[in-house]
Amino acid sequence: MVPAGEDRRGVADGGLRDAIYQPPAPPGYIVSVTWVPDNPLVVQGDHTLLLETQSPRYEEARDALLAFAELVKSPEYVHTWRITPLSLWNAAAAGHTPEEVEATLTRFARYPVPQNVLATVREKMARYGTVRLVRDGAELRLEVDDPIRLAELRSLKTVADLIGPDAGSHGAKVLARRRGEIKQALLAAGHPVEDLAGYEPGTSLTMALSDATALREYQIEAVDRFLGGETGGSGVVVLPCGAGKTLVGIGAMVRLGMRTLVLCAGHTALQQWKQEILARTTLTEEEVGEYEGTHQRLFPVTLTTYQLLTWRPSANEVPPHFRVFHEAGWGLVIYDEVHLLPAPIFRETAWLQARRRLGLTATLVREDGREGDVFALVGPKRFDLPWRTLEHQGWIATATCIEVRVPLTDEDRLAYVGAPSKRAFTIAVRSPRKLVALERLLERHREDPTLVIGTDLQQLEWIARRFSMPLITGKTSRKERDELFAGFRAGERMVLAVSKVGNFSVDLPNASVAIQVSGTWGSRQEEAQRLGRVLRPKPDGGSATFYAVVSAETSEQTLAEHRQLFLAEQGYPYRIETGLA
Repeated sequence: MVPAGEDRRGVADGGLRDAIYQPPAPPGYIVSVTWVPDNPLVVQGDHTLLLETQSPRYEEARDALLAFAELVKSPEYVHTWRITPLSLWNAAAAGHTPEEVEATLTRFARYPVPQNVLATVREKMARYGTVRLVRDGAELRLEVDDPIRLAELRSLKTVADLIGPDAGSHGAKVLARRRGEIKQALLAAGHPVEDLAGYEPGTSLTMALSDATALREYQIEAVDRFLGGETGGSGVVVLPCGAGKTLVGIGAMVRLGMRTLVLCAGHTALQQWKQEILARTTLTEEEVGEYEGTHQRLFPVTLTTYQLLTWRPSANEVPPHFRVFHEAGWGLVIYDEVHLLPAPIFRETAWLQARRRLGLTATLVREDGREGDVFALVGPKRFDLPWRTLEHQGWIATATCIEVRVPLTDEDRLAYVGAPSKRAFTIAVRSPRKLVALERLLERHREDPTLVIGTDLQQLEWIARRFSMPLITGKTSRKERDELFAGFRAGERMVLAVSKVGNFSVDLPNASVAIQVSGTWGSRQEEAQRLGRVLRPKPDGGSATFYAVVSAETSEQTLAEHRQLFLAEQGYPYRIETGLA
């Protein structure tokens, strides 16, 4: 601020800048404002960021924000992002500094960045690393830079019972078995822990990449980031579907040369992991195998599913298969699709902190808000590459996203208006007019390998009968499922309908069109996974198309807009199409 009468530079009329609130100045003062009209970013004092999509610098700014901010909503012209403590701690754990974040905000900001936002960036990022866990003989020591900070931590009710007696003026003892619990509790209290306690060595296992396998440059960088630095050996790698997350896991496994446990989202994913490991490494079939409920054998590289591990005979019993975590000298545990981790696996992972842990995912978004638990128990985000960057480099297919809006019939509209929310949603999902739109889309892409994807089984069964297409659901036998996927890959079938079992880790590289006819409420990660089904690079360099068919002016349309948020963050705007039904 400057005294009135001196510097009266102001905000010119027109455009977004008129909507920016400037707080009133004390009497005799005015606000001094400078602005850069071509910059796309408005940083607001409540830690929200407004990013104009029509700016020529939009993509550059969006990619820079990915490192330390989270997308909140993404209508056509102005996207809203937010800086949060967790987004800043992930940035700090990845090696970014407050100065880098401040430079990014300043570089793209149209107006001066509010000082309280810069103060938050400095304070939150500086907090990462001030509380550390280090090895202290058979136990651990919680270290702090300031003795007062230790007293502050002891005063927290959720933490007090996890901290043992003092170990010097700047530390306290912690039981090794409480390593995960204390990280989880301290993160929730606003004190992220830098875990420097190291890992058990694990049983060695001789292996190498096969002669025909070469990791791409970004895959090598992802492995380096995961294993590098003082805290290397725990964390999450975020890459889009089709970008080779499995190869990152294999690269880390080979680099470490240790017995490995791979946890998968389903049996199809498990089989694909097994095939890739055998094809990409020198390991043999005697060294790589599946841990099943009926064949509970552990291999040097063991693969199993979240479903099996969390099964229990009754609600009051501990899942009996949790023993797989502890009965072998694992040097590495890989969590495929880490964003899907069920609560029991979180709890067991809290006990597993002495093992190296690698989480792989296309999106770290969790609709239950437990991203903080992934950070604390699996590890911080170590590597994240924008989807569009890989698209421009040719590693994933170019994709177009289209939301097809179809009106309800008059009869369904009347039923929808008077129905409770869940029933109304079902009416919208099962609208018969969706079949008309689907028929026209299938005709439009009759020469393209197409997946019809949904979550409503009654709707999918209806579609399968109407269009005489095979349907894969959770009830489909493994043998039939594998045969149908194989036939689709071979080009023997051009259209396949799949339920949620097709969301994750299904390798169908020839699929170029996905038509989503129903989704799980507002699940952003599901939308991303479904686009991922068609992002494998095409042999002819062809593009991919993703349709989301929704009933117009219903709750389904509103939820679809939420589902699209993550993909909008990655640079995939949705085109709206009407008139197909």
